[in-house]
Amino acid sequence: MKIAVAGTGYVGLVTGVCLAEHGHSVTCVDIDYKKVALMESGISPIYEPGLEELMNNNMERLYFTTDYKAAYKDADVIFIGVGTPEKSDGSANLSYVYGVAEQIAASIEEDCVVVVKSTVPIGTNDKIESLIKSHLRNNVNVYVASNPEFLSQGTAVKDTLHTSRIVIGVEEEVAGEVLKEVYQHFDAPILVTNRKSAEMIKYASNDFLALKISFINEIANLCEIIGANIEDVALGMGYDGRIGNKFLNAGIGYGGSCFPKDTKALHWLANFHDYELKTVKAAIDVNENQKLKLIKKSRKYFDSLKGLNVAVLGLTFKPGTDDLREAPTLVNIPLMIEDGANVKAWDPVGIDNFKKLHPENVTYCYSIEDTLKDTDVCFIFTEWDQVKHFDLRNYSKLMKNPIVIDGRNCYELESVKNANMVYDSIGRETINNLEVSLI
Repeated sequence: MKIAVAGTGYVGLVTGVCLAEHGHSVTCVDIDYKKVALMESGISPIYEPGLEELMNNNMERLYFTTDYKAAYKDADVIFIGVGTPEKSDGSANLSYVYGVAEQIAASIEEDCVVVVKSTVPIGTNDKIESLIKSHLRNNVNVYVASNPEFLSQGTAVKDTLHTSRIVIGVEEEVAGEVLKEVYQHFDAPILVTNRKSAEMIKYASNDFLALKISFINEIANLCEIIGANIEDVALGMGYDGRIGNKFLNAGIGYGGSCFPKDTKALHWLANFHDYELKTVKAAIDVNENQKLKLIKKSRKYFDSLKGLNVAVLGLTFKPGTDDLREAPTLVNIPLMIEDGANVKAWDPVGIDNFKKLHPENVTYCYSIEDTLKDTDVCFIFTEWDQVKHFDLRNYSKLMKNPIVIDGRNCYELESVKNANMVYDSIGRETINNLEVSLI
């Protein structure tokens, strides 16, 4: 089929490339000329494992352009995959989605299905349909469908090609049949429902996962107080098929482009309709507090960080991506600097993005060893493989004071017990092999 995709961020570009992989002719549209030129040369503008290789394998079916009129005019299906960033009140900013809808209305010359892939509040597809139909310039039939994405950054290609489910929200049978044809070569269960249900499935799924993360973090915090081990607790919980073992890794909270934004958006929508989602509100509050867990832990060892050399391992909100959105480091590093710390930071892919936000007051290092050298304390914010496989003996060799505060539980406690260091993690006992006095 002839497909156009509006937007070349994580959702748009991954969707377009994966549809091309399944034989469709796909034109990806973006307003940024430089970005388009980059993609035309086979270079992905975002860091996502496997994406660039898949792009280059399908260049005979992939096209990139800023000319939305040419891309939309005779497309069989148009996917909207632009961003819906959070507004100051927690609601979703739909200006980009509505802008694309107006462009589609002004451009299409043949019947088509417009598919909203972006995460949008419940009822948005109805508004998009009204907007398009009220701005149509040609006498054509337009069907609007909701088709939410379920990809995670760092595994987006795999999540799309081998998705757990394909959700299609339609009000007309013809639109559902077209999307079934689009996805006919995808090996995944297909659920066809109405548009509002499809929109809600996306929010309910993300918010439930956020709830699960916040719950295990609260249990971890209590484990520290009473002397239980969160990893054993999570393992015991996970054996129950009703609970499952996914998203039970305790840490310093969720980040990224989805969970923070989607929990706030659904909470805002409920409040707008005079209903409070108490569990979702609790997840938001717990997550905000959890981000500061490592700074609070450091107060056991130091009255303040003033004058101390501080190592930060990991800048992105999770491994496998260069995305910093809602990363705990965005809150913690400014606090460290404000406290008077000399901050040294390492990340395998996130340094350039972090430099744009903090070009000064942080020393950026390109190896873990350089980051740790002569430091008084180390904070681990991202569980990169390089960190997880780092030789524990090097902490005491390189650091002035080998105090490691780990927000991602990267190391087995039994391994740490053989190392000459203080190791303070989440929901587990603190290993104090240096007999450091606690303040």
